[in-house]
Amino acid sequence: MDTIFAHATAAGKAGVSIIRVSGPDALKSCESMGAVLGEHDRRLVNLITTDGSLIDQAFSISFGPRRSFTGEQVVELQTHGSPAVVSAVLNRLGALGLRPAEPGEFTRRAMDNGVLDLAQVEGLADLIDAETESQRRQAVRVFQGALGDLASGWRTSLVRAAALLEATIDFVDEDVPVDVYPEVRTLIHVVSKEVRHEAAGVKVRERVRDGFEVALVGPPNSGKSTLLNRLAGREAAITSDIAGTTRDVIEVRMDLDGLPVTILDTAGLRESDDVLEGIGIARGKDRAAAADIRVHLMDNLSSDSVQSDFGLDIYTKSKADLVIPPARDGVSGETGYGMDRLLGQISSHLREQLAGAGVATRMRHQRALETAADALDTVTLGLTVVDMPVDLLSEDLRIAIRSLDSLIGRVDVENVLGEIFSSFCIGK
Repeated sequence: MDTIFAHATAAGKAGVSIIRVSGPDALKSCESMGAVLGEHDRRLVNLITTDGSLIDQAFSISFGPRRSFTGEQVVELQTHGSPAVVSAVLNRLGALGLRPAEPGEFTRRAMDNGVLDLAQVEGLADLIDAETESQRRQAVRVFQGALGDLASGWRTSLVRAAALLEATIDFVDEDVPVDVYPEVRTLIHVVSKEVRHEAAGVKVRERVRDGFEVALVGPPNSGKSTLLNRLAGREAAITSDIAGTTRDVIEVRMDLDGLPVTILDTAGLRESDDVLEGIGIARGKDRAAAADIRVHLMDNLSSDSVQSDFGLDIYTKSKADLVIPPARDGVSGETGYGMDRLLGQISSHLREQLAGAGVATRMRHQRALETAADALDTVTLGLTVVDMPVDLLSEDLRIAIRSLDSLIGRVDVENVLGEIFSSFCIGK
């Protein structure tokens, strides 16, 4: 296998930069440039050019096979973080015959060497991209192997169920001493229930990765853009008393109590002969319909909230600053009145959706889980059919097992690996 190298920290000036080398020639190559290390070692070294002149003084660390991130011999060179130093070290490694790493190649080697499973790789990608606390916590759970642990437990139960069924095939000409069907039903029932629960929670967990959406909805001049600007802390939207000022959906991304949220300012809802405004209103309606929460800013409507299959609708009085005294349950983007109450209501609803949502975070996970659950339902039904061939039940169990195995990369994942690893930076 090739020995690869890459700059593992961000480009540009920095106090320290890390250059990572991984593969069978890592120690020998680094020794050629002055970093003499044991298999698992650390020391301060002078990195030199081919003629012996100093490139930089660096702290070097070596990690032996099975003790490194990739599972193979790794050396990390912690140099001063100037672009000139980094460039000189990378050029020296290339001149020694090492190959620059491709995006995600270090992580791919970690999976190929059994250090990480596929779900952990996805968790690591999410951890690198995490912008909010909830995204970080969710990514860490997957990276630590929570989904793999679930899949392993389910697999053990289903392998047990398959073994019990196939025992009846092996002893078809003899009396099987125990009726195995009750235990098989119990094993399948427990696994199927847990798998369905995980599949149902993927949508909300995916929202944590990509961000929730909250749409501001209401007639023209109801204070939507002013409220958006207050939330953004800047003039993100143009505000005026002229109806139809907002013609397209304006988005502001924010961290709401650790949750990634995009606030949508939509065009005022009204009948309009203006073609462009009409397009904006139609777009606003579509985005609002798909949002997790819709905040309806109304002039003469008591505050209320309605939960539906399409999210939460919050109805609140707008422009509370124009009423003396301000409406107790109103909101004002001009003064900030009622903002804490509104944001608290939004945050509370989103956290309720997250509670007990599970570990699976991607549509790939959902498809695998649903395929497994459907196969288990087929087995459950087959167990009630008199004279149902046991080999057919066993095959459906194997389908379920293969689907769960695909969660962590045991089978059927080559078509998704390229997309997953391409999202990583070069040094990871």
